[in-house]
Amino acid sequence: METIMDQNRELDKLMAHMVEEFVRHNQAAKTLQAMLDEAGVGLTPVIDHVTLRTFDIDRRAEQFIALGYAFDETLEYDDWYAKVYRRAGYPALFVDQAYGGDRGRTSIIPGWVQNFGDQVFHHVAVRVEDIEKAVQQLKKKGIVFAGTIVGAQGGSLRQIFSSPEMVDGHPFSVLELAERHQGYQGFLPPQADSLMKSTAPRETPRG
Repeated sequence: METIMDQNRELDKLMAHMVEEFVRHNQAAKTLQAMLDEAGVGLTPVIDHVTLRTFDIDRRAEQFIALGYAFDETLEYDDWYAKVYRRAGYPALFVDQAYGGDRGRTSIIPGWVQNFGDQVFHHVAVRVEDIEKAVQQLKKKGIVFAGTIVGAQGGSLRQIFSSPEMVDGHPFSVLELAERHQGYQGFLPPQADSLMKSTAPRETPRG
């Protein structure tokens, strides 16, 4: 019988592999990791949440539920929805998909999954203390951001996406910066939708 320690080791290995693959293909993450490595911090301790895109949230989440993650909440938007899973000591897992039928027709998620599958992170979010300063420092290193910071100054959650990496003309992965206050650990639906739309002009919805 698998012990909790065995489960932890397996989850550590899975997360390390998936984050490593994400960083390997994302220049913003690679740049930030180099900066954090130089300070002796590393990327892993500052990861706030990780996101998967899929055609079937429940099926895709099974791998993580088997390793101790548990469902926390569902977030609903116009043409897509997400489920959040949590496990103490690990980043939150955000898994999203388009609605079926006409409601999900305008979502950019199915096209992304068709191009890249659902075994890689769409984005990794890192926790920052001062989002403006973090953006400024990364811009100095040549990193470009999509849109502007969402969330009001002094609010519980402020976020921004880097511009997506392009693969064969398709937008691939993004790095998210997240500034949190007042102990807030959740996700604000209007902001998540704004972030989704911040990369939409570069993406082609499936008709």
